Amino acid sequence: MTGVMDGVKVVELAGWTFVPTAGAVLADWGADVIKVEDPVTGDPQRGLSVGAVGAKGANGVSFIIEQPNRGKRSLGLDVTTERGRELLLELVAKSDVFLTSMLAERLEKLRLTVEDLRAANPQIIIARGTGFGVKGAEANKPGFDGTAYLSRGGVAHMIKEPDAPWPPMQRPAFGDIMGGFMIASGIAGALFKRERTGETSIVDVSLLGAAAWHISPDLVATGLLGEENLPRFTTDDMPNPIVNYYKTSDGRFVQLMMLQADRFWPEVCELIERPELIADERFADAGARFQNRVECVNELRKAFEARPLAEWRERMDKLKGAWAVVQTPGEVLEDPQVIANGYIRPVTTADGSATYGLVANPVQYDETPPDLTRAPSAGEHTDAILQEELGLDWDAVIALKVDSIVT
Repeated sequence: MTGVMDGVKVVELAGWTFVPTAGAVLADWGADVIKVEDPVTGDPQRGLSVGAVGAKGANGVSFIIEQPNRGKRSLGLDVTTERGRELLLELVAKSDVFLTSMLAERLEKLRLTVEDLRAANPQIIIARGTGFGVKGAEANKPGFDGTAYLSRGGVAHMIKEPDAPWPPMQRPAFGDIMGGFMIASGIAGALFKRERTGETSIVDVSLLGAAAWHISPDLVATGLLGEENLPRFTTDDMPNPIVNYYKTSDGRFVQLMMLQADRFWPEVCELIERPELIADERFADAGARFQNRVECVNELRKAFEARPLAEWRERMDKLKGAWAVVQTPGEVLEDPQVIANGYIRPVTTADGSATYGLVANPVQYDETPPDLTRAPSAGEHTDAILQEELGLDWDAVIALKVDSIVT
């Protein structure tokens, strides 16, 4: 059974990727997610251009819209109007979860505060995604993952090698994707609590909090040791040389991840055909290798740079210690383990003329990957939602369209 949230209804008033990702995960799990969008522009991300070729690929499919919005229904509704607000609250009254990326000031202006939502539905679970949390002087400050997560959250600093001239630029929605999954997990917990106790909850996740969680070992260590004593190493001087990247003769990279250094050191020496290094006093045990780590890394680098990746793949298949090739996205798509476990799921375009892959959320129930459907176009399901969910007749729907309240 993959539809563990069958029967759960979610109203999503959110844009971009962070919070909509939570809605996508809930849809993967079987929830009916109604995405409320501006009737003219839709989700602001629909107009986003990413890179030189834009956000759309073959068949006009926008990856930046599809991944966080698959499986939802779209309602084009102007919630800034009184009638639009009334219709939204009617949906809330029939739903289990209200999911939003709007900050408190905006929700207050729209009269969609916790009190307003609970007046419409005392049992509604309210889930909010913010940049910097709901408390403090900057609670209403906008935050994208590049600012709130990567930069302010310390992630960019910690993944930058100490001598690198610049912090790394993130890939699209790098913090948003994991932050959205955190929101979905929080909603799952709130639904469980309500089922058990009858009590509802407010669920809050911020990108700043997500970043703190992701680098929690470094934050805890800094608190204990002080920033000046926090150990920092580069690929040139890793304290355990068999936890490191190594470059092959054809410019690819493999990573060794052998935390039990003394156990696997002899195996690595045999792998690179340097058995004499096993008894070399510079590298005799983990302590010696730490003291001589730069020399040890250089010995391993010379060995790995002597053969191409294909040869290393064949030789390393016999290793007991953990290792991996640094794969490209294209290789991940073709990875046998990815395929066997259904981590990439096929989706069909609206006209049925083509298929493409979306990434399923990583949680599977009963060893079964979820079936995914495409993201809706803006306002695609407006008529059906108004009629089926709110009981409006066609004349009432037409009147709302004439007044530009819905599309």
